[in-house]
Amino acid sequence: MSAQHRHVVVAKAAEIPPGGSKIVEVEGRSIGVFNLDGEYFAVRNACPHAGGPLCAGVRSGFVRSEGPGHYEYLRRGEFLRCPWHQWEFDIRTGQSWFDPQKTRVRRYDARLVAGAELLAEEEKLAAAGLQKGPYSAETYPVRATEEYVIIEL
Repeated sequence: MSAQHRHVVVAKAAEIPPGGSKIVEVEGRSIGVFNLDGEYFAVRNACPHAGGPLCAGVRSGFVRSEGPGHYEYLRRGEFLRCPWHQWEFDIRTGQSWFDPQKTRVRRYDARLVAGAELLAEEEKLAAAGLQKGPYSAETYPVRATEEYVIIEL
C-alpha cells in the first residue's frame, strides 16, 4: 500500500464467488466489486452518461464471427451494460467500447488479502512513526483465518 492510497475492506472472499459481484457503499460512493475467475475488480456504480446504476446492468461478452454459422463468445461476463441507455464498459479497465478515447467509468484497484495481513497493519503504523495514546479499550483475541476483498481509494 503506497502512502497516497489506503485500503478499505469491502467483503469476505466467500461473499463474492467467481462470476459474482457485490455493490458496496464506501465513503458515500456506490462501488461494484466483481470476481472474474478469481481476480477482483471494482468500478463506480454510476454510468458517466446519465448516472445510471451501472453495476446493476447486464453482464455480457463479445461475439466474434468469421462467417455464418461460426461464432466465438469472448470474455463472457466481463462487460457491463448500463440498464438505462445500454452503454457498455469493460469491468477490468473501466473503459467504454463505444468511445474508448474519451469515456470511461472510474475503477478502483481490488485484491484479495489474508486476514493476518490486515492485522499486520498496526505494525506498519508503528514503523511509520505513529505512537499509541495513553488509553486503550478492552480487547478480545481475534483469529484471522479468512480472506477479504479490499479496494484501494
